[in-house]
Amino acid sequence: MADPYQLLGVSRGASEADIKKAYRKLAKELHPDRNKDNPKASEKFSQVTNAYDLLNDKDKRARFDRGEIDGDGNPASPFGFNPGQAGSGGFRPGPGSGGGANFDFGGGDSGDFGDIFEGLFGGKRGGAGGGGFSSGFGRRPNPKGANIAYKLAVPFVDAATLSAQRITLGDGKTIDLKLPAGVETGTQMRLAGKGQPGPGGAGDAIVTIDVQPHRFFERVGDDVRLDLPVSLSEAVLGASVKVPTVEGAVMLSVPKGSSSGKVLRLKGRGFHKKTGERGDQLVTLMVDLPVDDDALIEFATNWSTRDKWKPRGKLDG
Repeated sequence: MADPYQLLGVSRGASEADIKKAYRKLAKELHPDRNKDNPKASEKFSQVTNAYDLLNDKDKRARFDRGEIDGDGNPASPFGFNPGQAGSGGFRPGPGSGGGANFDFGGGDSGDFGDIFEGLFGGKRGGAGGGGFSSGFGRRPNPKGANIAYKLAVPFVDAATLSAQRITLGDGKTIDLKLPAGVETGTQMRLAGKGQPGPGGAGDAIVTIDVQPHRFFERVGDDVRLDLPVSLSEAVLGASVKVPTVEGAVMLSVPKGSSSGKVLRLKGRGFHKKTGERGDQLVTLMVDLPVDDDALIEFATNWSTRDKWKPRGKLDG
């Protein structure tokens, strides 16, 4: 089982930010959508995702660093220590031939070994007259099945409105996945028990979100930005115009005398924040002029003869 630090290419003292940065880089390179002809990349992608899942969990990372669990999150040994490690008080096979084993207790704790000795010597557990051993250690839990990594493409508007996503898992079952507030590309969701089956139960499904771009909306932090074309008359005279939002069209008042680049704000029309609040929609007005419009050309020509307005005056000197 691979070392999660080695899989992500980071040191054991790496910060959470460094681990997240390394994972995102590898996930982007190894994602199955980019490596359809390379099954090994898909396998490595799953391994990298499992490694990040372990190191991103502070408790699991600490247990791994102490040697209590392996890279798959399973107990490193039946007794919570590494067999054969110096000073561990563990037992390891000796050099004898014929498959025999010597057991070294190394001066460690003198607890008994329950079911193991019971199996070796036929003793009874703790009963009088049996010369058996009482159970000092629990049995090693059966390992769970492997986690399965999924990538879910979520439409921009669905991510902004937290619309449930219907997905089909590897076992053919379909579920409705509720998106969390603050969702963004790279957000991971864990579905307990939806991974590979195993003796100790099924592993988990790790779903990585990929928010899709939109043809005219753009995300800026938790806000949604939109360039809105307006006519010359709407900008000069002011108007009430229809504006698309992630939750449908609304009417917006364009102030009289608006110029291209003026930004208007629609409160609460952006992405949901983790705090429970919501971002806004920022509407940038863009005056859109028709080409070869005779009336407009005549107007502009007459206007220029008496034009005292100097729009670039602030740039002089």
